[in-house]
Amino acid sequence: MSLAHDARVTIRPAAAGQRPKLRGWPEINNPAAWIVAAILLIMPLIANGFFLIEIFATTLILGIMALSLMFLAGYGGMVSLMQLTIAGFSAYMVAVFGVSGNANISLGWPWWLAVPMALALATLFGTLGGALAVRTEGIYTIMITLAIGAAFYYFTNQNWAIFNGHTGINTVATPHFWGVNWRADIPFYYIVLAVAALCYFAVEYISRAPFGLALQGVRDNPRRMAALGFNVNAHRVAAYAFASFVAALAGVLQVWNYRQISPGSVSVGACIDILIIAVVGGITRPIGPFIGALIFVLLRTFALDFLVKLGLDGNRFRLLIGLGFLAIVFWSSDGVIGLWQSWRQRQRSGAARSSGRHGRGPGQGSGHG
Repeated sequence: MSLAHDARVTIRPAAAGQRPKLRGWPEINNPAAWIVAAILLIMPLIANGFFLIEIFATTLILGIMALSLMFLAGYGGMVSLMQLTIAGFSAYMVAVFGVSGNANISLGWPWWLAVPMALALATLFGTLGGALAVRTEGIYTIMITLAIGAAFYYFTNQNWAIFNGHTGINTVATPHFWGVNWRADIPFYYIVLAVAALCYFAVEYISRAPFGLALQGVRDNPRRMAALGFNVNAHRVAAYAFASFVAALAGVLQVWNYRQISPGSVSVGACIDILIIAVVGGITRPIGPFIGALIFVLLRTFALDFLVKLGLDGNRFRLLIGLGFLAIVFWSSDGVIGLWQSWRQRQRSGAARSSGRHGRGPGQGSGHG
C-alpha cells in the first residue's frame, strides 16, 4: 500500500435524473475551522513577539514546505525529499540577487526584483529535479530527491564565490515599503499567514480541479490513465513545478525570518525533518502539514528545557521528536489526522449502538418466541 493510498478520491455515479455534484470545501461548514482562523487572525493581540514569530510564524513556514511535499505524496504518490532544498535554493537566490551584508556576493537588487527571480529559478530547479525523479518509482524516487538535497548541501558548503561556503550569507535585507518595516513582528506574521492561507487554498482547489483529479488517477493507476490518453510524466512534472513554487515561497519567508541563509539550513537532516512533519500531521489532507509543523516546533523549542529539568542532556531533544514520530506512525498510518478520524469514527459508532439499544421497544430485543 502506498503512503498516500487513503488520499484517493472516490467517485460515485449520480442517481438517474440528478446532476452530479462537485466536491465542496469541507472546511467552510466546519465551525472548528472558523475558530482556528479567528484565533490566527487575532494572534498578535494575545501572543508576545517570541510566540508570534518563533512558534506560529515558524510553524506556518515549515508547514508551507511540508505542504509542498504533501501535495506530491498525497495527490501524486511521489515522496520528494528535496522540498527543503528547493526552499533553501530560493532563500539563497534572494540573498544573492538582493541586498545583504556580503556586498561582494549580493548583486543589490531591490526585493521586488530579487524575489520574483528567486521564485522563478527555484521553481525551475525543482521542476528539473522532478523531471529526473518521475522516471523512477518508490524508493528510487526518494533516493534521487535525497541525493539532490545532499549534493546541494555539499555544494553550498564548499562554494565560496556564490554561496560563501560554510559561513553562508548574513544580514539579508527585508522589505520596507509604504513606510512599514515588513519584517517587524506583527507585519511579518500577517505576511506569513497570508502566504500560508493562499498556498493552503491553492492546494485544496487544485486537488478538486481537473488537473488534480487526473494527478490522483495517475497516482492510483498510471497505466490506465496512459491508456485513456493522459500524459503521465507531464502530469507528474507539472505537479513538481507547482510544489516547487510553494516550497520556494517558504524559502523567501525563511530567509526574511532569519535574515541569513547557510548550508546548515539545507542539510540532509533538515530535509528529512520536512518528511517527518508531513507524515506526523497527515499526508492526505492539506491541513496535516501545519499540524505536524506545530508539533515539531513545540517539541524543538521546549523539549530541550524539559530534558534539562529532568537532569538529562538537552541535546537529546531529537529523541523525543523521534519517539513521538514512531508513536504516531505506529498508531496511525495517516498521522494525527488519522488518529482524530479514528476517534471520531469510534465515537459515532458508539453513539449509534447506544441509540439502537435505547430505541428498542418491549418485545423487540429478540426474535425468539
